[in-house]
Amino acid sequence: MPQPLAASCPPCVRRTALFGLLLGGVAACAPAVPVTPDAPAYVVFFTPLSANLDDGAKGVITDASQAAQARPGRRVVVAGYADHRIGSMPDTDQTLTKLRAQVVADGLVAKGVDRGRIVLQPKGAIGGDPGVESRRVMIELN
Repeated sequence: MPQPLAASCPPCVRRTALFGLLLGGVAACAPAVPVTPDAPAYVVFFTPLSANLDDGAKGVITDASQAAQARPGRRVVVAGYADHRIGSMPDTDQTLTKLRAQVVADGLVAKGVDRGRIVLQPKGAIGGDPGVESRRVMIELN
């Protein structure tokens, strides 16, 4: 049986999920916590057109770095996304996703993750509704 949102997610994820629910956006909390014990995944969210880390994002990076250090044989895949709010801006989206991925990777390295284990994957803009789910970096250990 799934745990309630308040018990199953870290505070920064609860706030993000609640904010998304209020705006009719993000309704799921599951991607922000480990998906399975074998292949944890973490999500760092960003504000529009920004690559700045807030306290919640720093907490997610800390959690991901601890998980990565506990699994020394796994790659750390850092995939960045953008939300192209106004028309199609492939150059801006690609630059922003690279920057977001790099900022998160640098945060992981600062927390003790070996840079040689990190694989950057700037994905660019995703289709569909722009919103908080598009302005993210996924950290996966595989």
